[in-house]
Amino acid sequence: MTGPVAISGSVKPGFEAVRQAFIVNFERRRELGAGCSVFHHGEMVVDLWGGIRDKKTGERWEENTMALVSSATKGIAGLTVALANSRGLIDFDERVSKYWPEFAQQGKERITARQLLAHQAGLYALDVRANTALEADLDRLAVILARQKPAWEPGTRQGYHAITLGFYESELLRRADSKHRSLGKFFHEEIASPLGLDFFIGLPEEIPNSRIARTHTAFPSLSTILARRSLALSVVNPRSRIRRALWGELLADKEHIYPRNVEVPAGGGIGTARAMAHAYGVFANGGGELGLRKETLQQLMAPAVPPTRGFYDEVLKIRGMQLSLGFMKPTPEAPFGHPGAFGALGFGGAFGFADPEAQIGFAYIPNRLEFRFMDPRQSALRIAMYRSIGETDSALLREGSESSG
Repeated sequence: MTGPVAISGSVKPGFEAVRQAFIVNFERRRELGAGCSVFHHGEMVVDLWGGIRDKKTGERWEENTMALVSSATKGIAGLTVALANSRGLIDFDERVSKYWPEFAQQGKERITARQLLAHQAGLYALDVRANTALEADLDRLAVILARQKPAWEPGTRQGYHAITLGFYESELLRRADSKHRSLGKFFHEEIASPLGLDFFIGLPEEIPNSRIARTHTAFPSLSTILARRSLALSVVNPRSRIRRALWGELLADKEHIYPRNVEVPAGGGIGTARAMAHAYGVFANGGGELGLRKETLQQLMAPAVPPTRGFYDEVLKIRGMQLSLGFMKPTPEAPFGHPGAFGALGFGGAFGFADPEAQIGFAYIPNRLEFRFMDPRQSALRIAMYRSIGETDSALLREGSESSG
């Protein structure tokens, strides 16, 4: 117990600094409830949770509490597509239309899977606004996805596909998989079940509300708004690219904190930090448990391939974010591992990544959502983790930048 906040879980000897950073997040950084987990050399060395699961009721965050991870889901979706690549289902450098012929319209004929996964296809928004009924009707959604016209010449620009990326990934996988499984189902059957992960892309009906943390969005400070002024102005503009990109969000109904049996693979993942870290940890150690091919892991570790006009993000209005094969890659503005690391941030602070060079799988999930690019809470935990394994490289021990570029 630290003041009024209960901190639970365990750390292996040598990782006490991560526990201390977790405690300090509650004492100094206004943490509400959170989980953090680290796998190192295939072993779980950090598994912490604490605080409040539900601000309205005061119920505590428990060992198996799950939370919405928003865009950190993209990393789990990326692992799923990577496994499909490893099994020969999807070639990253093949045209999407080879697997999905109807995709070849409106100037999308030559888009490769690599370009799509790198947010370079210009498909960051759809002309049809989504709801849970559309998201649950994969055949109807596929027609809408296929007829969408790119916002720019594919391969020339990067623009964050906040929600649409997951729908395109899922339909690509449905077409490539002989069983025609959606991304959420493929993930459940081929990754989550074999590894015993408490993580879902499409939350089952049987999961009770009592296992799920309610999110609480903190109003950004003036300094944060000024630091990210380009993005802040875009968010309040209903015609901006970021506002258009954010359609299709999960909406609660009267009975559930989050809808059940609806897949939003770019932003609707719900699970524990333990599950995310475990998945990344398996990939960081070569993916032997899943039969991952070395060639696939090498592609995930490779530097991001820039679009012809560079990495400036046309949707988020920022520099310093490099996207590759469904993941973020480390940059000076977004440091999180050795150059071969790969992962994904979620709105509000959730973050998970694999660092194969250090054989690390890391995940952090809060329910107090802050308007930050590289959240100082996860930065403190990540830095403490690297110090615990003896890393002295300043690039690994640096917090991210708030600059919008």
